[in-house]
Amino acid sequence: QDYYGKELQKSEDLKTNACVTLARPLPKVVRDALEHVHEEVVARYYGCGLVIPECLASCWILDLGSGSGRDCYLLSQLVGERGHVTGIDMTKGQVEVAKKHIAYHMDKFGYQKPNVEFLQGYLEKLGDAGLTDESYDIVISNCVINLAPDKRAVLREAYRVLKPGGEMYFSDVYASQHLSETIRKHRVLWGECLAGALYWRDLYSIAEEVGFSPPCLVTASPITIGNKELEGIIGDCRFVSATFRLFKVPGSSRDGSAQVIYNGGIVGHEQELVFDANFTFKEGEVVDVDAEMAAILRSSRFAEEFLIRAGGTDAATPQGCC
Repeated sequence: QDYYGKELQKSEDLKTNACVTLARPLPKVVRDALEHVHEEVVARYYGCGLVIPECLASCWILDLGSGSGRDCYLLSQLVGERGHVTGIDMTKGQVEVAKKHIAYHMDKFGYQKPNVEFLQGYLEKLGDAGLTDESYDIVISNCVINLAPDKRAVLREAYRVLKPGGEMYFSDVYASQHLSETIRKHRVLWGECLAGALYWRDLYSIAEEVGFSPPCLVTASPITIGNKELEGIIGDCRFVSATFRLFKVPGSSRDGSAQVIYNGGIVGHEQELVFDANFTFKEGEVVDVDAEMAAILRSSRFAEEFLIRAGGTDAATPQGCC
């Protein structure tokens, strides 16, 4: 709260590039939406990736660690007036910045009533903020889960508030090994999103334990520290900024492998949908998918965008490795 509420006043105050890494260029629809976001909100943005998934019309989205609200205001435009975006953050100063600009953005977007709200609260205890079971289509998070001491609790809560077939689409920082006590207790490295980074393999075991489908790696890019003193403390550990998607797949959707054809109906992704590092779906092209991906597509908001038929090869998808 101190680091993000008082010490950092703008993104230029960060001491590493952990929170400014983007693995690929912004799609035009996102670039255009970003131009409508208030400059104070953008200046106090500390994310490490792009957490704008596809196929968002009318969705209900929860942003864990929403900060000054940049991603919420981007998504507000993409879900439309019938959709809704909730942002929750533990830092009072950041929540106040986000709330201050609600009227400005709703006027800019031409909405009759706000489709965004901002709450102060903890990611491990979403129930305390009044967030109920199975109330969101998508949960996003941008470089924040590393700041939470109890990652399991955060993923458990995200799973709880997601509807069946819902998705957790999030960008965060991961470490190449388990971190030493010295690193984990370093105040600046915590604030810079490094000391709390999860050993990347642990994400897979926690996701499985909570009930999510195996993580789908979307993008990953290495983080450079660029600060001699901090590099000395970190030693040979390496960090990466990575975006993953996890799905809450109901048991009834697990029907084995399939052949799928993308219909080209998602705005901004008409020719092809880059789903993750392993699957790109081109419009009209037949793609064999494994049982896990078939279950994801059947149960999620993507079901209407694909023709899905049983069969295909059940070759295991290579697990995306940071």
